[in-house]
Amino acid sequence: MSAALLYGLVILSAIANAVWNALMKSAGDRVLTMVAIRTVGLLFGLVALPFVDWPAPESWKWLALTAAVMFAYYALLIRSYGVGDMSVVYPLARGLAPMLTTIAAFFAIGETLGLGQVAAVAMISLGIMALSFGAGASGGAVGFALATGVSVATYSSFAGLGVRTAGTVLGFQACLEIVTGLGMLCYGITVRHAAVLAYARRYGALGLLTGAVSVVGFLAYLVAAQHLPLGPVTALRETSVIFGTVLGTVVLKEGFGPRRVAAALLVTAGIMLLAITR
Repeated sequence: MSAALLYGLVILSAIANAVWNALMKSAGDRVLTMVAIRTVGLLFGLVALPFVDWPAPESWKWLALTAAVMFAYYALLIRSYGVGDMSVVYPLARGLAPMLTTIAAFFAIGETLGLGQVAAVAMISLGIMALSFGAGASGGAVGFALATGVSVATYSSFAGLGVRTAGTVLGFQACLEIVTGLGMLCYGITVRHAAVLAYARRYGALGLLTGAVSVVGFLAYLVAAQHLPLGPVTALRETSVIFGTVLGTVVLKEGFGPRRVAAALLVTAGIMLLAITR
């Protein structure tokens, strides 16, 4: 695949991420919604695994680490949305990830970026985080959002390293979806068993749709991460915040004031710089 097509897949991943986060926010029970999302992933993994190559043994440690951090990410994301607004939590959590991933990729595998790429990642990250400034966030919401951002950067880095050593994108994701899906399904049945049937009747279709979007979006990210530098890939993926803001403005009739316009322009400028920089 060409670099342009791969970056296009990252934009697709960003749109998918914004959509499933918006759908999750609109659901009545975020824990069971996350369970539904991961159950779709579990089904995808079980169906796909017999027909794809198994990931190479060298990638198993990265698969295990990715899954462990993803469980922490699920818990932090659910908790973050419980104590803060999406307009605060989402930009902070997603904006922090590209810079941390860039730093992690440098120390882990010596992945270096040109000056233009570093500037582009910084512009995208700052623009994303600027979306949450002035929103009256509580200390708890900001703290959980930042912790969520660390978890996003960590699992993005581990998954990127894993898929590069796995030798198969679909095999790596199928195994990852099975592990995280089984874990979340067991957890959901344990802590929400009394509410499962009521949730399935009211939000089952929404949960399945959200899960399908999440699986497709993460697959697009893994395909790009197999070939492209992790920092820029993560930065483009986190432009999901811009798409989420647009969804909020068009669908939820939220405001799109001067601060958000400036932040969106900064992110757009970063994307353009990334596109012309090698």
